[in-house]
Amino acid sequence: MTLLDHPRGLPGPVAATVVRTLYPLVSAEAGAESAAAATGAAVDRADLEQSVWLRLLERLADQGPPGDPARWVRDTVRAEARRARRTARHERPYRDENAPDPAGCPERAVLGADERRRLRAAVARLPARCARLIGALLAPGDPTYREIAGALGMSQGSLGPIRSRCLGCLRRMLAAEVVAPELRGKER
Repeated sequence: MTLLDHPRGLPGPVAATVVRTLYPLVSAEAGAESAAAATGAAVDRADLEQSVWLRLLERLADQGPPGDPARWVRDTVRAEARRARRTARHERPYRDENAPDPAGCPERAVLGADERRRLRAAVARLPARCARLIGALLAPGDPTYREIAGALGMSQGSLGPIRSRCLGCLRRMLAAEVVAPELRGKER
């Protein structure tokens, strides 16, 4: 059952004819308005179209079809877009204070710990100089280049080029561990 077949007494044949006639216009106007609003508060095209259809069906039930349908659609699309932007500016997302923080959920904590463990294991397989440098860069205290250079006995100016070479070595090492995808279809 479609909305036009609803038993609430909407003028079925008239509503069906008006909706079929105005569908391309409502779609085009809602698309143009949502594209024009892209610079401001976002207005979803589908939501905008839905609210215009709702206004049209309310009007058909109360007053009948609009006298100038094209103008009515244009004015209604703009009014609904303004209302949606105004609502979006004043709405605040609901945050349940008792709900757990999704960033701190156990699954994410386990996955993050696993990723850090695998990274540390890969860094430990690097040549000694690279392992020390990358290990120092990953230190939880977030040391500065000056502190790292002092701890490793290197000049601060050489840390960048050495870091770049070590990261390249780590990248090549990890790329070799990634399983190459199987050939499919015409690639064989």
